[in-house]
Amino acid sequence: MTALRGSQPAVTCFGPARYSVEIREIGLPTIREDEVLLEVVNVGVCGSDLHMWLGDQSWTVPYPLVLGHEFSGIIRQCGSRVADRWQPGDRVVSETAAIIDPDSPLTRIGLYNLDPSRRGFGGHTDGSMTRLVAVPQRILHRVPAAVSMEEAALTEPCCVAYNAAVRNARIEPGDRVLILGPGPIGILCAAMARMQGAFVAIAGLPRDQVRLRIAKQYDCETLTENIEQWAFDGGPDGLGVDGVIDTTGVSASLQTAMKVVRPNGWISKVGWGPQPCDFSLDPIVLKNVRLQGSFSHHWSIWERVLQLVNSGRLNVKPIIGGVWPLDQWREAFETMHGGSIVKSVLQAN
Repeated sequence: MTALRGSQPAVTCFGPARYSVEIREIGLPTIREDEVLLEVVNVGVCGSDLHMWLGDQSWTVPYPLVLGHEFSGIIRQCGSRVADRWQPGDRVVSETAAIIDPDSPLTRIGLYNLDPSRRGFGGHTDGSMTRLVAVPQRILHRVPAAVSMEEAALTEPCCVAYNAAVRNARIEPGDRVLILGPGPIGILCAAMARMQGAFVAIAGLPRDQVRLRIAKQYDCETLTENIEQWAFDGGPDGLGVDGVIDTTGVSASLQTAMKVVRPNGWISKVGWGPQPCDFSLDPIVLKNVRLQGSFSHHWSIWERVLQLVNSGRLNVKPIIGGVWPLDQWREAFETMHGGSIVKSVLQAN
């Protein structure tokens, strides 16, 4: 494959200090035989991008790092081992697992999202907030014709929510489920729980009113107070909710989850952050509660989510608060961080 010459602009986090993000010129990628050259169309702004912009992420970042891992695009070139399956012009979305160990025991059973050597786009290796990206064919998925590229770029957070609310929870029709946090993942978890047949409430702070109004479009109740009243008084027996999905990334929210979940219930924790817990975990033991972590996603989840979006059963349009050109990334970040919208999307080309 002929190496591309020149450079391209990229939204780059260049250090640990707050607001250490700017547009920088980077070299054009060269693809390997098992990769495609993807022209990025849309990139969703994730909470993790905001954390790196704010300098408060909970993992070690290899600076400088191009941000972005929620992306859709069009294939422009194919490596020699790819041409039998993919063609230039194909519309695709990419998973986040840019680098994995194919011989890992977890990879061999399909759980490459849990491979300790996994390195994700925009978190551990250069991401997609640029124009051209080299992507391994193993993590590509076709975008159905009826799905826009803006919608397709939100497949990744939908998969995070699917894993937390479907694969790692045990929701049954008629369950009462509380979602903590009305961010993109929280609202999408609420949508997934509703599709499972649960009665759902999503809890936030008074400053989250805009996001909570959007959450109502997914047929769930919204709470900024009286969370315990909804959990205990709203059920048939006063014992609490069947399950809690914690999407906040605030350690103290786990204490709320333990308080409101019923005996023999479950907690699915998808939000994560660096704060230590300063409370006892004994209620998990006393109540015989299952505490389940939920990280990332894998192949079959992506295929299912794309089917849900294509069929119209999962509508991601309400959470898209606006689309900004790549060079206006700062406004997109600030608008999303300010809470006046749920999700910002960048237009890369």
